[in-house]
Amino acid sequence: MAKSALKKDRWTITFDPVLKNEVQKEARKLHIYPVQLLESIVRDKLNPYGFQSVRDSVAYVNSVRERSLTKSDKGFLAEIKKWQKS
Repeated sequence: MAKSALKKDRWTITFDPVLKNEVQKEARKLHIYPVQLLESIVRDKLNPYGFQSVRDSVAYVNSVRERSLTKSDKGFLAEIKKWQKS
């Protein structure tokens, strides 16, 4: 038997023209499709654990490191190891 092709759902969303233009401008700045930008916004909003879908891990670690400047390097590495085990 032949495998049936997967049906891809198509959604159409109507936007306020001003909002649509802003989304398109921001997508052009990031060099991505507008749909990818919208998906990332929704994913960030609905994802309770923001670190799971981090696009740029180096930038994320740097931002976390800047927020925890009071900790020593050993303490910071211990925190990362503890997070990895959980």
